[in-house]
Formats: sequence, structure tokens, C-alpha cells
Amino acid sequence: MTQATLTQAPTSGKAVIQTKSFTPSDIDRIFKAQKKKALELRLSNFKTRITKLKQLKAVVLKYQKEIQTALHSDFKKSAGEVDITEILPTIAEINDAIRHVKHWMRPKNVMTPPTLLGATSRIVYEPKGVCLIIAPWNYPFHLAIAPLAAAIAAGNTIMLKPSEFTPHTADVIKAMLSEVFAEDEVAVFEGDVSVATALLEVPFDHIFFTGSTPVGKIVMTAAAKNLTSVTLELGGKSPSIVAEDADLKVAAERIMWGKFLNAGQTCVAPDYLLIPESKVEEFVKNAKETTESFFKSKPENFTASPDFCRIVNAKNFSRVSSYVDDAVKKGAKIAYGGEVRSSDNFISPTILTNVSLDARIMEDEIFGPLLPIVTYKTLDEAIQIINERPKPLALYIFTKKRSTSKYVIKRTSSGGTVINDVILHLVNSNLPFGGVNHSGHGSYHGLFGFKTFSHERSVLQTPKASIAKLMYPPYSSFVRFIVKFTTKFFV
Repeated sequence: MTQATLTQAPTSGKAVIQTKSFTPSDIDRIFKAQKKKALELRLSNFKTRITKLKQLKAVVLKYQKEIQTALHSDFKKSAGEVDITEILPTIAEINDAIRHVKHWMRPKNVMTPPTLLGATSRIVYEPKGVCLIIAPWNYPFHLAIAPLAAAIAAGNTIMLKPSEFTPHTADVIKAMLSEVFAEDEVAVFEGDVSVATALLEVPFDHIFFTGSTPVGKIVMTAAAKNLTSVTLELGGKSPSIVAEDADLKVAAERIMWGKFLNAGQTCVAPDYLLIPESKVEEFVKNAKETTESFFKSKPENFTASPDFCRIVNAKNFSRVSSYVDDAVKKGAKIAYGGEVRSSDNFISPTILTNVSLDARIMEDEIFGPLLPIVTYKTLDEAIQIINERPKPLALYIFTKKRSTSKYVIKRTSSGGTVINDVILHLVNSNLPFGGVNHSGHGSYHGLFGFKTFSHERSVLQTPKASIAKLMYPPYSSFVRFIVKFTTKFFV
């Protein structure tokens, strides 16, 4: 079992990946230390947690340049896109927790039924304990640190496993967090699947996983062995419906932004487009103009754009590019783009029309800069296409009519929905972010993240003279009368 570490070569100054061996006993040692620390942290007050969150925020800002450099090294993500999609939302999550954790931590008084007259009831939020966070490669910084902030706000200790597909970012995360936290509070484990497998053997109090649905099933199976609670932030094919009355210029601009952000490697990216046949030509025209304005380039020169990143590795490049070949064999047409370059895992922004529903691009989550377009004759037909597939993480509806969006929402299910835009629902920390069934279990962001990493403990306090005593045995005729009276008037 190995743990990857990046160091600076003394002569060239370039980052060099090295490895050091560690054993499951290292994981066990840190887990035991965190178990002990967790008992201390459960007594922490809001001031202590706010201090930790402020330290986390400060070290994120301190390492901003290093984070930008790491992500560019991992898959040529531009500094501007790193700021927008990694740094900004992370700081927003931390700030939200700083502002509200005092309120979140307060016990919540709740109503007590008349049958418990004189008693009081409240919900107490307690830390779950030692938590494992497994982060993905597509937003390797934000999707590691945002759940970490929620776990800290809730008073937990954390073992964090960044993705091995983005080793430069993982190394920065480890260096950054080591400045602020001792390993008995936050520990980072770099490495390949063997590291994740070893971690999943540990009886954590909670596991928070972000990644693919197939791996989510593995995580859930492993957690079941220890009856560990899980939050699964997965993916799925998030559809966009363009209604008959939609503003096609606006729809094209917003869908193209969401589709090609991070080269399509976004769990809530518009995965496929449903549109009336009569609107396809105009939509594609607007989409081409929008895409070229975004990257200030024609398709043949997109490789030179500093704002369009690469597919993360050769394996994913091969998978994504194969979707185009399969779709074309089954009758699809490349309406735009289609350029690929294996030397640096480049796939250009690509639009496919006349896509068959049995093409692989319509079965798998794409996670790449490909937009398949499927036409429909009626809105009910579009809804049927969505409902024949597993419930998506997101659903996007473009329409000028509120009645249309309400019609679609009532007849479909998704983790989240945005009307006349894409992706932006995850910016609002007052909305829960998460999937349903195949697209995920549980949610986070803001208060929902705090609750994810907390146990809601029910506390009932009764007075010395308890009304429940009237129902103690022996069950005389008087007791039966009290039960009958209570059932009729108070339950």
C-alpha cells in the first residue's frame, strides 16, 4: 500500500511524485487517536468551532496560488476557472458555517403532545464522531474542503481521502491542512484504490463519498459491514428540457456554459438535451456562436484556449471519445466540434444531433464536453424519456411559462431542479444539495451539511408528577377508561 507525495526536485524545481509505504496499522493508529479526540471535540462550543473554520478559511486563501497551479498541472484547469469553481464556493461554504454555526448548534425546542402533559422536548445536535470523506477528481479541491468545513462545524474528527487522479491537488490539500490541524483531528491519506479500500474497512461513525454511482455502491456495501451511516453524492444523466416557448438564445448560452465548464466533468452538467425538432437548427446555431464567444476560438483552435481544460486522464479520454464513435455508428451527426487529441487528453466542445436513445452516450453519465440532442414531439414524450432512466441529480427546464415548469416538476423526480438556468442551485446554501436513489443519498451545503455530520438526538424531560403514571399497570377499568378517553380526544 502506498501513499503518493509530491516534492520539489532540488535542481529543476519541478514537482516530482514520490511514494512512501504505509500499513493498515497507520490507519488504525490515526483512527484510534481521532476516536479519542472526538470525545473532546463533542464538548466544543461555537467559539472553538468558529476559530477552526476561520483558520481553515485563512489557509485556503494563503494557498490560493498553489491550488491554481496544482489544478493546472492535473488537467490544465485555468486559474480563472479554479477561482470560480473551487476557491469561491469553498470560501462561501466556510463563511456560511462561520455565520450560522452558533444558531445551528443550539438545541431546538419542539412541541410535546398533551399525553405527556408537563414534559418538555428538544432536539440536541451532537457530532457523529470520526468521519471519512472520500473526494472525487473533477472538483478535487472544493469537493474535499466543502464537506470538511461542514464536518468541522458539526464538531467531528475527519480522515480525508483525495483522489489519486489529481495528485498535485491532493498534495496541496495535505500540506495546507497539516498547517492547521493535527492528525488526530484532520488526517489526509493520499494514494490509490488500495488506500480507499483499507479506509473502508474501518468502523467510521459516518462516511461522506462523492463520486460515481458504481463506486457509491461499493462504499455503501462496505459501510453496511460496520452499520456506518453514509452520504453518497453521486451523479447520473441530468437532462435539460427546452420547451416550445423557450428563449433559444438564452437557453443555448446557459446550457453551453454548464456543459463545457470543467470540460463537462461536472456531476450536475447538462448531460443531454430534449428539444422540439423544429427548434434544433436555431438552438445549434446559437450554441455554436456562444461556445466560440466563450473560448474566443473556432473549433479547430480550441486546444489553444487557456480557459478550456482537459479530460483528467487517458482512461477517461478513451471512454468519452468512444461515445462519439458509438453514437455516429447508430446514426448521430456531429453538428459541431468532434476534434480529439490523445496526446494531452483533449476533446473539443461537441454537439451531436439525431442521437439514438439506445446509444451508449444516452445510457452512461458522459462526464465530458459532449452534448447529445434528442428531439420530442410533445412535452409528455420528453417526460417519458426522463422517467425511463434512473432519477437524475439535476433537471433543467427552459420555458417562459410557469405552468410548464410546474407540469414537468410534478411528473419527474430529481435531486435538484433549475428553471431557465443550469448548475446554479448548488450556489444557494439554503437549498439542500444531493441526489435521489441512483444519483445519491443524503444532502449537504449550509445547515444541511451541518445536519449531515450531526446526530439529531431527541431529549424528553418529564416532571416529578408524570401524567403517564395514570396508565401504569395493573390495567384496571379506570386505566382502560383513561386510554379510551386519550385515544378519542388527545391522540
